Amino acid sequence: MLTVDFDRLGLRPGDRVLDLGCGAGRHAFEMYRRGADVMAFDQDADELSAVSDLFAAMRDAGEVPLGAEADVKEGDALSLPFADGEFDRVVASEVLEHIPADTDAIAELGRVLRPGGTIAVTVPRWLPEKICWALSDAYHEVEGGHVRIYTGDELVAKLQAAGLTYDGKHHAHGLHSPYWWIRCAVGVTNDEHPLVKGYHQVLVWDIMRKPRVSVLTRAAERALNPLIGKSLVLYLHKPEAAC
Repeated sequence: MLTVDFDRLGLRPGDRVLDLGCGAGRHAFEMYRRGADVMAFDQDADELSAVSDLFAAMRDAGEVPLGAEADVKEGDALSLPFADGEFDRVVASEVLEHIPADTDAIAELGRVLRPGGTIAVTVPRWLPEKICWALSDAYHEVEGGHVRIYTGDELVAKLQAAGLTYDGKHHAHGLHSPYWWIRCAVGVTNDEHPLVKGYHQVLVWDIMRKPRVSVLTRAAERALNPLIGKSLVLYLHKPEAAC
């Protein structure tokens, strides 16, 4: 389930790419398949180990273009162990809402992006997230949970203050907002509730692209994304250095 539109990001084979807070690796894997030189970065060593294993499996299965590279690195988003301007593209998907010192993390993202490079930043959208917080404290009051709810204007302003130029946005995962509202209403750990189980099955069918179901879910998501898409996706670039 991808949140970032890599064509809109301008991803090309051979690009050096940072996936900050890669988690289970969904974006890193797709960028690798597209021929990028991917660095998957996270503070969770266990998840990085699993990502590294799948990178190796993809190489062994011939799923990536010749010359594409991928690696993992553990570390802190507030002090990235990379040189200034090292990356052509940066992805930070569903990360900043977890970081108390978000402006420091944003400054690091801007630092490691090369002049002329592009970045995609995604966070939970204000309205769907606000409803989740209103329905359940347990949704966000967990270790490593969400520490803030962004408005679009607020996040754009923080990114622009780090020297990035805003290029546009879209919203994603409209089907996921009602799912999380249900979970928050019945208890976020209540996986056995029939509404949760039923809705989750629909999402699984959609991800697995079951033909008769996915036609309906794709159409529904396209209609819902502008209204209640759970993720806000911003695209920006770092201006070329003045001569």
